[in-house]
Amino acid sequence: MSIEVQTNIKTEGETPATRGMPIEHLDCRLDVTYNWGYANTRKDLRDLYTKATHSQWVSDETLPWDVSVDPAAPNMPEYIIPIYGSDIYNRMTPKEKESLRVENASWMLSQFLHGEQGAMMAAAQLALTVPDYDSKRYAATQVMDEVRHVEVYDRYLHEKLGGSYPINPHLKKLLDLILLDSRWDMKFLGMQIMVEGLALAAFGAIREFTTEPLLKRMTHFVLLDEARHVAYGVLSLKDYYRDMKESERLEREDFVYEAAVIMRDRFQFEEVYEKLGLPVQQCMEIGRQNPGHKFFQQLLFSKIVPALKKIDLLTPRQRERFEALGVLHFENGQDPFETLGIADQVAVA
Repeated sequence: MSIEVQTNIKTEGETPATRGMPIEHLDCRLDVTYNWGYANTRKDLRDLYTKATHSQWVSDETLPWDVSVDPAAPNMPEYIIPIYGSDIYNRMTPKEKESLRVENASWMLSQFLHGEQGAMMAAAQLALTVPDYDSKRYAATQVMDEVRHVEVYDRYLHEKLGGSYPINPHLKKLLDLILLDSRWDMKFLGMQIMVEGLALAAFGAIREFTTEPLLKRMTHFVLLDEARHVAYGVLSLKDYYRDMKESERLEREDFVYEAAVIMRDRFQFEEVYEKLGLPVQQCMEIGRQNPGHKFFQQLLFSKIVPALKKIDLLTPRQRERFEALGVLHFENGQDPFETLGIADQVAVA
């Protein structure tokens, strides 16, 4: 299977509220499902819904927005910069390295911003299309979570870092695939397991490594939400693929693998190198060989692989491909429910 995005995308329908803004339309097809029973048939999802409603937070009350942020400060370990240690990096002046730190942070947080909007839209689609009422209710809470995440990343980027980057083409391709697929399980698989699983791992790393107090606290609260979102996907897909027809199951395996490749390739920072006037292809190749950056790329799959194992999609065929990606060793790592259980106990500076 080779993932191709075939879309009918147009930029029109401007309103006074959107005038001058980059608006993009996707021609999506959904099977919208009513559930007139309102019965509580899924206690696991009902419990997750209750936790979600009790865990809502307001950014103005929760986050210290008055903190002064120096975007040029070394707020993350230097070794995670993809070109760290290379001749190009070693020749840079201290001022140029400061600019690189700022742009790297802005680029990465911009992709999280765009990914959160994609998650908001996918969750809204799930509320429309999933058949059981408990799942619809939880999807609605996730829409609110994602709106809040868009708000805080947008505010941090523009108030503290001074601007944002457009969406990376690799991330855009994956979001389009998820939003355009009419099958609800593929939306769960693409968004809740793959995209949210990667975000959960990335946010955990940022929370651990950053020394910037506002970003650390903001990431902590976003991570609490993301842990629930991945758990939602696992609960919804657990046992679903066990009795699926082999051809359909293989299609899901192929989608997961190719989505993993897309997500690995999205963290190459080519837009940063272009903006700073650095040799783009050379810097990307350095990043691909950099041990610190390779470790970070692999770490992003630390929540995805256990989740795939939970939903019976870590088959021998898939294990071979994930071994080639260098991420199979995460299969017995902390699963989303363990993360969810301990996340509230993590102290935040």
